[in-house]
Amino acid sequence: MILSAGLTPAWQQILVFDSFRYGEVNRAAEVIWCASGKVFNAGMAAHCLGGPTLTLAPVGGPAVPQIEAEFAALGVPYRWVRTGAATRICTTLLDRATGSITELVENGRPLAPQELDAFRQAYGEEAARAEAAVLIGSLPLGTPDSYYRELIERTPCPAVLDFRGDGLLSVLDLRPYVVKPNREELARTFGRSLDDDNDLVAAMRTLNDRGAQWVVITQGAAVVWVSSSDAVYRFHPPAIATPVNPIASGDAMAGTIAWATGGGRPLPEAVRLGIAAAGQNAGQILPSRLIPHTLEAEAAAVRVERVG
Repeated sequence: MILSAGLTPAWQQILVFDSFRYGEVNRAAEVIWCASGKVFNAGMAAHCLGGPTLTLAPVGGPAVPQIEAEFAALGVPYRWVRTGAATRICTTLLDRATGSITELVENGRPLAPQELDAFRQAYGEEAARAEAAVLIGSLPLGTPDSYYRELIERTPCPAVLDFRGDGLLSVLDLRPYVVKPNREELARTFGRSLDDDNDLVAAMRTLNDRGAQWVVITQGAAVVWVSSSDAVYRFHPPAIATPVNPIASGDAMAGTIAWATGGGRPLPEAVRLGIAAAGQNAGQILPSRLIPHTLEAEAAAVRVERVG
């Protein structure tokens, strides 16, 4: 079983405009609601690829019936920790005229101590039977950075970590299998610019030296950097013919890497599949609706270069 776990899911509104003008009244040509947020996106991606999965998240408020209906329609197994706070609402604005995308993000609402306790208990039970886990997303307001460490200490399987900051740095001694911040998040984690590739690689190797077995750094549609204690790679994604909505591409990649890891694939192969999944995601309006029967061929088009 592949476990996708995180504490900041979302009920997502996607507004599509033929043309969007800032500061004016804009009428949407299309409105779509869907379950989203990193934990939902990664869980759906892994589920689409086949095999047993479980998505674990805290949910509450009026959106829960719609979220459950969508998961049921897609056949995605889930386990909820019910919360007094409502699941956050996030909004994506797509401008067809320019191709620009604007994301309006609500922070995850605070969880009560008993809700955090319930999530910790549920996570430990599910991680104990998982082949791989992805821990993904920011923590809700008021949740200590140490909370993710408490979860990783309950993770006997390989873990893909997709979060940043002090919470990430604090768990490296536990030797997580993969850490996957994007380039901007890694720069914010270290508190300095990583615009130069040599500086980026040095920061990645610092994570390896501190315990991360693999570091995977994304930067939108550009090169994906990967490092271990003894190798550095650049993965070159093919161009996306008709990008539609790149939101959640990194989440789809994280879920795919966890899925491939649970299936015994070596990490470089898992990254190629993850890049292909991200490309599929960017070509669709809804997040993480992956197409498994073309994924292997698309992954084969990803060029890999060992640089150190």
